[in-house]
Amino acid sequence: MSYAANAYARTSRSALSPREAEAAVLIKAANGLRTIRTGWPEQAAALNEALSFNQRVWTLISSEATAAENPLPEAIKQNVGRLGVFVLRCCIDTMIAPTPEKLDALISINHNLAAGLQGDPGQ
Repeated sequence: MSYAANAYARTSRSALSPREAEAAVLIKAANGLRTIRTGWPEQAAALNEALSFNQRVWTLISSEATAAENPLPEAIKQNVGRLGVFVLRCCIDTMIAPTPEKLDALISINHNLAAGLQGDPGQ
């Protein structure tokens, strides 16, 4: 049964569109940060790992969105680039001086961008 479940999980992951995959990774990063936020201070030891994951996600999103060959309009590329810089600065600031409140903006940004990628106007 475990083999079948794993095979299904692999198939369902490969069936995701690039936008759905990006949304899933953003949600994973947001949920990791939310776990730390709600479990503060007991979960604080895992903070840097979650922030590092979020940084990797945003580095990829920013570099893909701002690439010269990306067909997005230039204004959107610039906005994603600026948002990426903001997120990376927030991550570094939170690593330097951690507080649970600093995670709120990161969680919100990740969830809102994921909702937009999924085409969910209600988020």
